[in-house]
Amino acid sequence: MKSKIWLSSPHIGESELKYVNEAFVTNWIAPLGPHVNAFEHGLQVQTKSSHVAALSSGTSAIHLALILLGVKAGDIVFCQSFTFSASANPIAYQGAIPIFIDSESETWNMDPILLKFALDEAKQNGKLPKAIIPVHLYGMPAKMDEILSIANEYGVPVIEDAAEALGSSIENKPCGSYGEFGVLSFNGNKIITTSGGGALLSENAEMIEKARFLATQARDSAPHYQHSHIGYNYRMSNVLAGIGRGQLEVLSDRVASRRNNFERYKHYFSKYNIAGFNIHFQEEPEGYYSNRWLTCILIEPTKNKGLTREEIRLAMDNENIETRPLWKPMHQQPVFSTSKSYLNGVSDKLFENGLCLPSGSNLTEHEFERIFNCLDNIFSKHN
Repeated sequence: MKSKIWLSSPHIGESELKYVNEAFVTNWIAPLGPHVNAFEHGLQVQTKSSHVAALSSGTSAIHLALILLGVKAGDIVFCQSFTFSASANPIAYQGAIPIFIDSESETWNMDPILLKFALDEAKQNGKLPKAIIPVHLYGMPAKMDEILSIANEYGVPVIEDAAEALGSSIENKPCGSYGEFGVLSFNGNKIITTSGGGALLSENAEMIEKARFLATQARDSAPHYQHSHIGYNYRMSNVLAGIGRGQLEVLSDRVASRRNNFERYKHYFSKYNIAGFNIHFQEEPEGYYSNRWLTCILIEPTKNKGLTREEIRLAMDNENIETRPLWKPMHQQPVFSTSKSYLNGVSDKLFENGLCLPSGSNLTEHEFERIFNCLDNIFSKHN
């Protein structure tokens, strides 16, 4: 059987092991420690954020942000519909009510026009949301200036889900630095990884200190174990932060590799677009800079001689090449089937026709040859 080509596998270098060994030599294996402090500082520099808490996951970061904003059972939270479930699940953790906002077709992220409409209606009903969660999908920044302007008009804080967008920016302002809170993820498939991990970003020092307190089981200052608040085991360990320090050192290289992957795919598909196909990409608006975490394409059958997303996915799977449909919108998910949504059809169409291609920063020349040979065979059947 041919070796697996992964969608986005971890890419580990040399520095990671140095920092992990240092943790072992110094016996800093327990949670917290010098690597955590150094990793947080590195993230501050990278994202231009004043305060950072390194956590166990991006999901825990969203959960803590909701808690810190006072979201409780019965409250409403607006969330982008076109995203991974981790953006929405923490709303349910709090017993709050998610309302989903569809995407615009340019960046594939939260539609400011729909957001404004939803906020107008919420205001008329006398129940504005406690928070808004836009997401930067596949590394492409959402229209944050418009989203923030609308959110500020109604006095609703924004939790910016930048889990897929470390290294992305708008006019050189890093993703994760726009909202009341920013959220990062270092899951194994992200552009840099700590195996599992995340971070909460904010300009509010008090909020980040509260996040650290809650993330370490909310232990009061006392010689014994005393707790006046419900806490969580959400802090990142010193060992994993050591991996993160090494990964952060090569972030710019990883972004360059992912962006090169995108350009390589775009060049490859151009010959088929010239031949009468119509493969679309997620393009950068002016001033936007995407880390190109994943390269994604849209294949509408009526414009591509009957070729479908699913035909490509199955053919690639048969060659042991991992691809994946774009995110299934939250409003289509069974678990959120009763949730209110503001829809325009964009995310439904993206899910129907979109495909994520292998995009790892460690893809080899031989792996690209396998990918392109497989695609050539698929396209030849429709010429």
